[in-house]
Amino acid sequence: MEAKHKYIWQKKNWPNFNYDKENLMDLLLEVNHHQGILKGIYSMMNKEYLQEATTDIMSNDAINTSAIEGEILSRDSVRSSIFKKLGVKNRETGKSTPQTDGIVEILFDLSNKYNTPLDKKRLFSWHAALFPTGYSGLQKINVASYRGYEPMRIVSGAIGREKIHFEAPPRDVLDKEMDHFLNWLNKENENYGVVKSAIAHLWFVVIHPFDDGNGRLARAIGDYILSKYEKQKFRLYSLSSQINEDKKSYYEILEKTTKGDLSITLWIKWYLVAIIKAIKNSKQLVDKVLFKTKYWNYFTNTVLNSRQKKVINKILEIGKNNFEGGINTRKYASITKVSKPTAARELIDLVQKGYIVQIAGTKGRNISYKLFDNI
Repeated sequence: MEAKHKYIWQKKNWPNFNYDKENLMDLLLEVNHHQGILKGIYSMMNKEYLQEATTDIMSNDAINTSAIEGEILSRDSVRSSIFKKLGVKNRETGKSTPQTDGIVEILFDLSNKYNTPLDKKRLFSWHAALFPTGYSGLQKINVASYRGYEPMRIVSGAIGREKIHFEAPPRDVLDKEMDHFLNWLNKENENYGVVKSAIAHLWFVVIHPFDDGNGRLARAIGDYILSKYEKQKFRLYSLSSQINEDKKSYYEILEKTTKGDLSITLWIKWYLVAIIKAIKNSKQLVDKVLFKTKYWNYFTNTVLNSRQKKVINKILEIGKNNFEGGINTRKYASITKVSKPTAARELIDLVQKGYIVQIAGTKGRNISYKLFDNI
C-alpha cells in the first residue's frame, strides 16, 4: 500500500491541497508589507526608469529561471531580446537569439496579459517559445503538445545507479489533470495571490505535462498569478533569481512535498520566504537601475564607440560597487578582445570624457579606474 501511494498525486483526495493559514499569517503579512513598499517605489518611477528596471529585472528572471535547469543564457542576448520587444534602440552590442526571444516573449505575455485566462492554447504557445527548434539539446521533443506515453520521471545518478526522485501521473490521465488544473487556475478561488502562486507552481510541477520545460513554465505560471493579484504589468522583483540562489533547498522541498501528503504548509512557507527575500534584494537592484539611468542621462551628449559602451554597461550591470578592483587595461582588453595598447587609449579617452576616474592610490601598471558617480 505504501509503494502504491508513494507520490502526492496518488493520494485519495488529490488534488485537494490543504494548508494551515494561521501558521502562515505572519509571513503573509510580511509579504504584503514589502509588496506595498515596492508598489510605492513603482508609482514614483518615471517611464524611463521603469523601462530600465523592466530590462534589468526581466533579464534576471530569464537568466535565472533558465540557469535553474542548467541552461546558460547570455545577458547581452537577453537584453537585446527585451529591447527588441520594447521597440527601443539597443545601445548595447549583444544580439538576440531564438532562445532568448522565446523566454522574453513568455515573460512579456504573462505580465502584460495577466487578466487574460491561461488556457491550453496559450500554454502551448509558451512551450513552443521555449523550444523554437523543436529540440531540447540534441533530443527532439514534443513541442506545443503534452508528453507521450513513456513514464515521466525525474532521475539523477549514473546509468545503473539511477535514483528516481519523482514520477509524474501517467499520460492516460494527463488531459483530465491539466483541464482540472487550468479550470482552477482561472477562477477567483484564493484570498492570497502569493498562496495561489505557490499552489499553482507545485501543482504544475507534479503534473509535469511536457517532455521538457516544466520547471520554467511552473515558475512562469507562478509569476503570472503574482502579476494578476498585484494588478501590475511589471513587478520590481525576480522570484526566479531568488529560487536560483536557493536552488538546493528548492529541489529538496519540492521532492519532500511531492512525496508527502496533501498538506502543503511547509512548501507554501518556503515559497513565501523566497518572495520576501526576492523583494528585499530588489532594493539594491532598483538603486542600481536608478544610478544607471542617471549615469547615461548625464553623459547623453558624449559619443563613445561600441567597445567603450560595452565596458561601461558591464560595470553598470554588475554594480559600480561590485566591480572588484575597478577597470584596468587588462580587464578592458579581456572584455572587448582588443590589444592592450588599444585598451589603454580607449580608457584614457573615457577619462578625458569624464566617464571614469582614477582610483586613488593606483598608478603605473597597476592603475585602475572607477565610474564617475558624482551625478
